[in-house]
Amino acid sequence: MRKKIVAGNWKMNKLYSEAVELVDEITIMLKDDIKSDDIVKILIPSFPYLRKVARHSHGIKNLFTGAQNCAYEEGGAFTGEVSAAMIKSLGGTHIIIGHSERRSYFHETHEELKKKVNIVLGQSLTPIFCVGESQEKRHAKEHFSVVEKQISDSLFHLNAAEFGKVVLAYEPVWAIGTGLTATSQQAQEMHLFIRTLIDKKYGKETANSVSILYGGSCNAKNAAELFACPDVDGGLIGGASLVAKDFVTIIHSFPS
Repeated sequence: MRKKIVAGNWKMNKLYSEAVELVDEITIMLKDDIKSDDIVKILIPSFPYLRKVARHSHGIKNLFTGAQNCAYEEGGAFTGEVSAAMIKSLGGTHIIIGHSERRSYFHETHEELKKKVNIVLGQSLTPIFCVGESQEKRHAKEHFSVVEKQISDSLFHLNAAEFGKVVLAYEPVWAIGTGLTATSQQAQEMHLFIRTLIDKKYGKETANSVSILYGGSCNAKNAAELFACPDVDGGLIGGASLVAKDFVTIIHSFPS
């Protein structure tokens, strides 16, 4: 059975005191919240706050801490980089790999992301691997081929057991931070396409066990409609994860 997941990517937001206040608000709202017990909830702050958020998350069922990125090397003379092992030592359990902002602003390549996936899995951590197309590629009707290449070039070297440990996140680049959102039909269409790719490569058992999240301006108002799609298993949430009430509302948006 696929896991239902809501992951909050705080990006480069919040000063330390604000981050502590936010995680306190979220954990207070989730304490004794039986309705959300079976939903995997992941808080993904900036690197300096990882340890603090991880400690504050203790005691809440299925509440984890993740990182927004990691280095594609295990360690060494790489000034400014943060390794997967360091993240693990701070209590992190998940790492976002290949977010569209990393691909665009920092020009991360398929090969670099492949290395990151290998290192994250090697640390027994969970990669949240992001894929998605630009508005230009969607208008050119190349969105399926773009996503297929992103997955095949960085993930299809894994065996079925390894691939089954990956969480995928579809984030249409044109819907991130723009206020635009893919329709539920567009989201379902791409999620089904991704699941079909996995089926062709690894078989139905693996395809039906991998969680695929939607990550394009999902918020408290549209989450329920998106989460009702049969192949949408949750959300990678951006701006809405910075407001405790909105984030918890999204967690409660799965169909009964």
